[in-house]
Amino acid sequence: MTAAVGKIDFKDGRSLRSGFIWHAQQTPERPALVVGATTLTYGAMDRTARIWAKAIVDRLPRRAERVGVFAYRSQIAYQGTLAALYAGAAYVPLNRTFPVDRTISMAQDGRLDAIIVDAASLPQLQEVLSALNPCPMILLPDADIWDSPASTSVVTRRDLETTAPLGILPPVLQDDLAYLLFTSGSTGKPKGVGVTHSNILYFLEIMQRRFGIVPGDRFSQTFAQTFDVSVWDLFMAWEHGASVYAMRQIDLLAPTKYINQHQLTVWFSVPSVVAFMRRKNYLRPQSMPTLRYSLFAGEPLPRRSAELWLEAAPNSSVENLYGPTELTIVCVGHRWDPATSPALCLHEFVPMGQLFEGLCGIVVGPDGTILADDQEGEFYVAGPQTVPGYWKNDEQTADRFVQMLMSETQAKRFYKTGDRVVRRTDGTYLYLGRVDHQLKVRGYRVELSEIEGLLCRDLAVDCAVAVGWPFIDGRAEGIVAFVAGKDVDIQRLKGAAQKALPPYMVPNEIHVLEDMPLNANGKIDRLVLAERLAAA
Repeated sequence: MTAAVGKIDFKDGRSLRSGFIWHAQQTPERPALVVGATTLTYGAMDRTARIWAKAIVDRLPRRAERVGVFAYRSQIAYQGTLAALYAGAAYVPLNRTFPVDRTISMAQDGRLDAIIVDAASLPQLQEVLSALNPCPMILLPDADIWDSPASTSVVTRRDLETTAPLGILPPVLQDDLAYLLFTSGSTGKPKGVGVTHSNILYFLEIMQRRFGIVPGDRFSQTFAQTFDVSVWDLFMAWEHGASVYAMRQIDLLAPTKYINQHQLTVWFSVPSVVAFMRRKNYLRPQSMPTLRYSLFAGEPLPRRSAELWLEAAPNSSVENLYGPTELTIVCVGHRWDPATSPALCLHEFVPMGQLFEGLCGIVVGPDGTILADDQEGEFYVAGPQTVPGYWKNDEQTADRFVQMLMSETQAKRFYKTGDRVVRRTDGTYLYLGRVDHQLKVRGYRVELSEIEGLLCRDLAVDCAVAVGWPFIDGRAEGIVAFVAGKDVDIQRLKGAAQKALPPYMVPNEIHVLEDMPLNANGKIDRLVLAERLAAA
């Protein structure tokens, strides 16, 4: 499916920082960011970003290309993002909650010119810098003294106090990187994904057509900045003069209270948050009346979660959004309709939905042929949200970004998502699971999502994960399931599975967990579950 959309015009110097700058000039006193008890205005953040950018520009022998932001859910994390963009560089988020070896790998591969660091991340900084050669310059906005390596240029809080704001910002081009993120790689080494200003501005324009954000909107910020959906929270808000409420981990334990206390209007999280709220009995009818949009992405959204959330936030539109980092955050969406959406659910999961304007999607079979509607295959997507490729990795880029002949005279460059889908005749895509999550058990093809969906039909189950186990000579001999919920009856679940599924798909074991293990992005961590079985 394709649709025409207006081209982004870069002649006026638009970039990812442009919206924030415009609102800082027009409405400097409007709140832009709330972190804990502190509210920062557009004007104050603009001035700070210009000071930090000035320190970077003045102290580097050449223009900064990539600036690391080694900070986590702090004022400096968000200010640093702006400062990097103001300096004309791409920002590269680093996360102290990650293993330090992973942070070192990201910093090495990112070839950083500078790193902006908050005080809580300083204990890890020495170890990170010891692995970098040459060392980038270091900006410490909330530290006066730091015992730095002799080869490192350091700017402290005292230095910044005497630094004038940067007046004229370095220009950026549409094909320059706006940010560089590192995603999980199949080899265990993070893959760099660089998103251009053209990619993200196109996306923001499409999102505005879909949601109509206004200055009075108040956005949740539930994601770590190493998760690309955080870009949606920050820059959809800042592009339109709205405010962002950065939630701490403790706030996510009782999000209903936080939403009501701050009268949030836009909520965005992974569906695992909904499962947690269901177990804690937080999803009560009419309990979140201020929300007007409730968005979920990152993993499949169970039908029951969508229904319960809509009851709790009846004034909001509930949307399931899908997209990998390589396609600039999300590229497909479905707005839940209580009248029509239940019939579209497959395996008790909300449909992925329809492609956004200007994008082209195809379903491809194992032999590389483009399949017709209602046939299952891998999802390929092309269009202006498709990133240039993997950072400094031509081999992986060639493997996942491919040219497909659409006619005798036209070829398009597609990204292979690795997700299995089926497209209905109305253009709605349904999610079948990862290509690498499909397996054979005793010679039979098994869709793990079908087993998970069946278990989720039980009202006591908040979420479910099925994995192949045990593996003998590389082949799965059976299925083991994990469920989370209150008052789960394992025998009832086994009976339901035996009644609805063929014998080879019935889980040999069902384990009840208090909480599912989550990765750094809040998604269910299947690897941890597999490791738990291996260690048993």
